[in-house]
Order: sequence, then C-alpha cells, then structure tokens
Amino acid sequence: MKILGIGNAIVDVLCKVSDEFLINHSLTKSTMKLVDEIEFKKLISSLKIEETISGGSVANSIVGLSQLKNDVGFIGKVSNDELGQKYEEGLYKEKVKYLYKKKEEQIPTGSCLILITPDSERTMCTFLGTAGKINDKDIKEEDIKNAEMIFLEGYLWDEGDPRKAFEKAIAHSKKVAMSLSDLFCVERHRSNFLELVKNKLDIIFANEQEILSLINAKTFNEAISFSKEIKKNIIITRGEKGAISINQNEISEIEAKSDLKIKDLTGAGDLFAAGYLHGVINNFEAKDCLIKGTELSSKIIQKIGARI
Repeated sequence: MKILGIGNAIVDVLCKVSDEFLINHSLTKSTMKLVDEIEFKKLISSLKIEETISGGSVANSIVGLSQLKNDVGFIGKVSNDELGQKYEEGLYKEKVKYLYKKKEEQIPTGSCLILITPDSERTMCTFLGTAGKINDKDIKEEDIKNAEMIFLEGYLWDEGDPRKAFEKAIAHSKKVAMSLSDLFCVERHRSNFLELVKNKLDIIFANEQEILSLINAKTFNEAISFSKEIKKNIIITRGEKGAISINQNEISEIEAKSDLKIKDLTGAGDLFAAGYLHGVINNFEAKDCLIKGTELSSKIIQKIGARI
C-alpha cells in the first residue's frame, strides 16, 4: 500500500447559512469548533441539509489519492450504527481499503456540520463521537508496516487514547506526513505539534496562519527560515498567494489559479494534500507536486463538498 491515512472518521453534513446565523450562534467564520451531541442537534435542527458524505480531513485526502488510482487505505473509528455503515460504504465505493473493524460503541459515529456562507467560506461544528476515542488497539502494527507512508491529521491529536494511537502509528511507520489541520488545533497543542514537526514528521502541511502560530512568528520569512533550519519538507498553502514547499534548502513556489467560480472552500487543503502526496509517491519534481496539489484544490472549491 502506498499511503495509509489515519484520522477522524466523520460524516460531513453540508448546509448553506447566512453570516447572521454564525453571529447568532457565536461561531467564528472559517474555524472549527468542537461541540457535544446536544449542541450539534440544536444547530442542525433549523437547517436544510445540502449533502451528507463520508468525511474527515485525512479521509478526504485518501479518497482523492484513490481517485488518482493510488493504492491507499484508511483507519478511523466509527460505531456500528447507521452513520457508521454509511461511512464504511462511502469509502468502499471510492475503492479505499477501510482497515477498521466497526463494532457497537457507547458513543455514536461522529458528524461534522459544515456551514457554508455566501462568500464560500466554511465554518465547522464537529461532534467527534466515537472518532475521538480512537486508541492504540485500533491501530494494527502490520497495517502500518505494510504502507510506504502514513498520513495523519492534527484534528486527531489529543491527550490520552488518541495520542497513544498517533504514537504507535509513528513508531512503526516508514515515513510520516501530517497536516496541522486548523489554527484551533495548533493553538491548543502548540508544544506537542512543534515537537512532532521538529522530531517525528517527514512531510508537514500547513496554511500560512497555522505555521506562523506554530512558531510564534510575525513574518512569513521567519516561517521559511524555520523550515530550512529543521530540514523537513514543509508545504504551506497561502490562499490567493499560492503555495510554497521548503524541502531542506530547496524552495519551490506556485501561484494560485485565477478566475475560478468558487462555490465552497470545504476540502481545499485536503485535496491539495492529496495532489501533492500523489506527486511524492509517484516521484514528481517538487514544483510538479505543488502543481498537482493546486489542480485538485482548484477543482474542489468549484463544487459543494469535498469529493471531486
């Protein structure tokens, strides 16, 4: 297997809302907020659902890689309930090897309410459900060893059982890629993320806001200097400014595509990572990895949802 993704198995529920809806519910646009089951149900009760799909950040990337005909798999915890069944079916339909055996859990399968405002920004309210209870017993050593690379998400990191799952996966892997996922995650786990980036990861995906927060930097040049110093492959997406990769001392840049009919920014980073990693496992040059990432992210933001 080329890449094994490990992440939160979340069923995405997409809804269109007004800016006023976010204000009324004290939600910060373009961020992710963790909610409990009661708050999740309260929020969704007044909304019209546009689409429901098997999601989660790394799962979206893995599906993108599968659509590019790569041999990939995914591990994420669901319950043996209706949403868990839908989740599993959704991955099999996309020819992803789902390497988690679901069982009855006390907590239901996780859901993410993706609120799309008229400017196409997405604000997420996530009820992790049983996804957030993943532990080291859910990770099989042989599955990790059978993959050329594992891909992790910052969303999954948390003290306790999820951390043990993370550490077991990293300990037995040949190569590790990870997305920092969200500013909320970076601010919550800064010291742990910094230790991972410096000492445990080979490939790191971040947007400009996340990398600056991680190292408490004020300028983008500081992020470039940091990346060169730690000698890892760091890929930074910069919205309208395009994307850049810093690998050892090699810097590659690409401009963002223009004249796009943007409908929804959900999955832009996930599909960028899919395109970039497709380039890595197929031995593309650094610039071509960025081109493939930009190609996929440009496609996904011109449709609703995180599936091309």
